[in-house]
Amino acid sequence: MASVQSTLNQAKQEAFVHKVLGNTSAAMTTILAAIGDHLGLFKDLAANGPTTSTELAQRTGTNERYVREWLGGMATAGYVEYDPATSLFTLPTEHAAVLAAEGGPFFFGGIYQMFPAFMSVYNQVVEAFQRGGGVRQADYPPAMWDGLERFSAGWFNNLLLQQWIPAMPAVESKLKSGARVADIGCGRGRALIKLAEAYPTCEYVGYDAYGPAVQEATARAKEAGVQNRVTFKQADVSKGLSGQFHLITTFDVVHDAIDPLGLLRAIHSALRPDGVYVCLDVNCSDKLEDNAGPLGAMFHGVSVMYCMTTSLAWGGAGLGTVGFHQKKVQELCSEAGFREVRRVPLENPFNNLYEIIP
Repeated sequence: MASVQSTLNQAKQEAFVHKVLGNTSAAMTTILAAIGDHLGLFKDLAANGPTTSTELAQRTGTNERYVREWLGGMATAGYVEYDPATSLFTLPTEHAAVLAAEGGPFFFGGIYQMFPAFMSVYNQVVEAFQRGGGVRQADYPPAMWDGLERFSAGWFNNLLLQQWIPAMPAVESKLKSGARVADIGCGRGRALIKLAEAYPTCEYVGYDAYGPAVQEATARAKEAGVQNRVTFKQADVSKGLSGQFHLITTFDVVHDAIDPLGLLRAIHSALRPDGVYVCLDVNCSDKLEDNAGPLGAMFHGVSVMYCMTTSLAWGGAGLGTVGFHQKKVQELCSEAGFREVRRVPLENPFNNLYEIIP
């Protein structure tokens, strides 16, 4: 024991204590932020400017004592600003883009909504640590899918048509000329509906293994008035696709697939010889040390609580959130029969975009 004590680096230990304290504080701040998102407190602050806890509670139909404590937490965390001279709280415009601008490029509300959903399956994940297996998608509450869509809406509202498609001239040309397009893992259909509105001469089919998402996507296509050119189907695409397509897309899907290689083979078989597979997936490295930092830590947490566990629940590959890095993309696409993988030169901390040729 004496030798251990003599080699202890006191400064390193104190630094780590501060790190753990910071991470624990961040976890509590995130819980408070999730409450603020759920109750519309951030959006009210963004719309109404400097306010007291009483005014905020009255406008949002909430309890003042809870709102006062929530504002205190948000102020001490630096999410809102507090003026002691007037006792007013303000959400800075720069912060509102992250906390209140629904569907915007920096909006985090969807992530906040997903956190309670993650914790709802906490005991099942702990059991999977002990016995193997995982948590099935059907075991998550509806808030999980609501939050996931709210988060990914930022991509499809601000990047899909504005950056991603223009960065792939061959893909853009196919869409303009009228292509047959499939989106695998389409969720509630936001990407295909956006494409159908922008490129009305194409024919679109969305596939998802989760039935409720397909039903919601179908209803949304009708609401958007694009049901004549967009259809959605419930299917396990790794078993094969019917028909041939000029363009097939997956948006953040392959890394949590049960059978990623089978999925890629099915996509390859369903592409026309002159077709293109567009793959969006997580921006990560095959080297653990390169993923170090807040983003990599968050990716691993999401993997344990969703991406990896939902694959392992069915005896799948369990690639996980950081498992479909560029090296793995090249490896599996080659094994699936693709002849070329090109990473589209875009700067995005969350995602890589690939143009893959059969």
